[in-house]
Amino acid sequence: MPYALFCDDEKISKAFPTEADVWAHARENGLVVDVRQKSGGKTEELLDNDYRILPCEKDGEDPERNEREAREAAEEARSLTGEGFAKLKEREQT
Repeated sequence: MPYALFCDDEKISKAFPTEADVWAHARENGLVVDVRQKSGGKTEELLDNDYRILPCEKDGEDPERNEREAREAAEEARSLTGEGFAKLKEREQT
């Protein structure tokens, strides 16, 4: 069953194949705001505001495709830092 990010019981993200994929999407978008120590030295990540990750229906979506697109967008965003950004700017100017 796919998972998505919800706020106030409303689905606010695309469906992803696994809960872990939604966590990765939330981290990449700055929605994980706190990592705190619990007893025993384990850490717990918390979602910002009232966001929750819940199972959802596909609603005609392809969760695997959504995950691929999210990974590609994240890789592209990473390439826009430093040298990748300079190359993009150079291409835009020509």
